[in-house]
Amino acid sequence: MIKIAIIERIEDWEDDKPFNINFFLGTKYKEIFDELGILLIPVISEKYLDEICNMCDALIVTGSSNDVHPKYYNEEPIKGKEYKIDEYGLVKNIVQIFSNANKPILGICAGIQEINVIFGGTLNQKIPNHNLRDQSKHRIKLSQDSFLCEVYKSDTIEVNSYHQQSVKDLAPNFKITAISEDGIVEGIEKNNIVAVQWHPETLHDIKFFDGFIKKYINCEI
Repeated sequence: MIKIAIIERIEDWEDDKPFNINFFLGTKYKEIFDELGILLIPVISEKYLDEICNMCDALIVTGSSNDVHPKYYNEEPIKGKEYKIDEYGLVKNIVQIFSNANKPILGICAGIQEINVIFGGTLNQKIPNHNLRDQSKHRIKLSQDSFLCEVYKSDTIEVNSYHQQSVKDLAPNFKITAISEDGIVEGIEKNNIVAVQWHPETLHDIKFFDGFIKKYINCEI
């Protein structure tokens, strides 16, 4: 059985004290990986990460609504910006462990931002006319020589948008594999690391996750 480690989202639901700090995973992930017959191993602690890597075939970095603090890419926060939760240490540690073990890594939404910073890139701290609750869809252009183009058999697809930050300076040795009409980086790849800015799980995009598994874990489902 294929086993994939998945970093659970951490959020501060201020109106639910004292139960406001929670790790969780959206039901869409459960539905998709139940359908694919994949065992998900939740990651919520910085302990035992080597053991998790040893037992798992790949890692999914789900991201969250908690922006990466700009101190991690040598910038000052924009005026008025607060950072209540910082899970960067956990994400960085497990990403580096899986990368050192040459195991596949998949980043989703804020996961692309975290991966870009971990490997030496920077972020746009605020994108005009973008926010976390924007449920609109838009078209993006895919690079021909990319995992994404291989999966979708097209050079353009329509995706959703739930983000207020994006990749600015690309991390060394990565390549941009998807970009939106307004110039936002929507996909990056390096070897067996793939990260996208949108949420394929909310679209129930089985093709995307199945393609990742078949290409990088080398197992037909």
